[in-house]
Amino acid sequence: MNPALFVVAAILDRILGDPPGWPHPVRLIGAGLRRLERAAPVSPFPRRLYGVAVTLALALACALVVDLCVSLPGAGGLFAVYFAFAGLALGSLLREARAVLHLLEAGDLPGARRALAGLVSRDTARMDALAVRRALAETVSENFNDGFVAPLFYLVLGGPALLWAYKAVSTMDSMWGYRTPHYRELGWFCARADDALAFVPARLSALALVGGGWAMRRRPVGVWSRIRRDAGTMASPNAGWPMAAAAWVCGAGMGGAAVYFGQAVDKPRLGPDGQWDGPHLRLLVRVVSRAGTGLAVAGMLMFFLI
Repeated sequence: MNPALFVVAAILDRILGDPPGWPHPVRLIGAGLRRLERAAPVSPFPRRLYGVAVTLALALACALVVDLCVSLPGAGGLFAVYFAFAGLALGSLLREARAVLHLLEAGDLPGARRALAGLVSRDTARMDALAVRRALAETVSENFNDGFVAPLFYLVLGGPALLWAYKAVSTMDSMWGYRTPHYRELGWFCARADDALAFVPARLSALALVGGGWAMRRRPVGVWSRIRRDAGTMASPNAGWPMAAAAWVCGAGMGGAAVYFGQAVDKPRLGPDGQWDGPHLRLLVRVVSRAGTGLAVAGMLMFFLI
């Protein structure tokens, strides 16, 4: 595998992102999961076993299909580039974040709520501007890991096939990994598999965000111990790491009240007491952008060391 693949994929991700109208493997995985969900057993115990079987089978199938495509004579290199860049989602995340921020600054709160709804699973219909800004900061920092760092990690570790095995599990977790009565058993295994697969990348994400902050002279004293402390308060073993890192580097807090599927949730507080405003959000976008660039270059260098 050519080490330039990491840099080319990261560049194409920044330039193209997820072009509207283009076919995308995640959409195909999502469509398949919706069909498989309808075929799930009714009783709780078989639903858990069914979820285990679907998780393992889908991850293996995605890896095999991608491996077959990248092994084709002549066209394999193009497939490798496509699957590598399509597995990264930092470019589209940053563009969508800037779009929400632009709507907020233009005074279009309803438009900002609608745009944010495409990025988060929480209810946005009744959010005020402050809640929209905080939710935007949380999803940008958390998805920096889920949409970029973790896929890049598995791309470096095992090429496009391993990347898409991870993406299959991650997509399942985003669709089935909820603690609601409907998904509690069905998504039990994919949620735990995603936690295990994202364990190392989540901590790399926090490290990269701290590095991005240092490059911009954002250097809070004792930042790593604060990140580790705050991350430990979260129910997820991974989500708190990039969120706490972004909060401390940018100087604004995360967590607090949110509504998911009609249920109010009080999330642990992360970071300092400051609130997210336009300048803080623009700083976050720049820090995430620099952190992503640094990791892409580090991935290429790591390839030479492995």
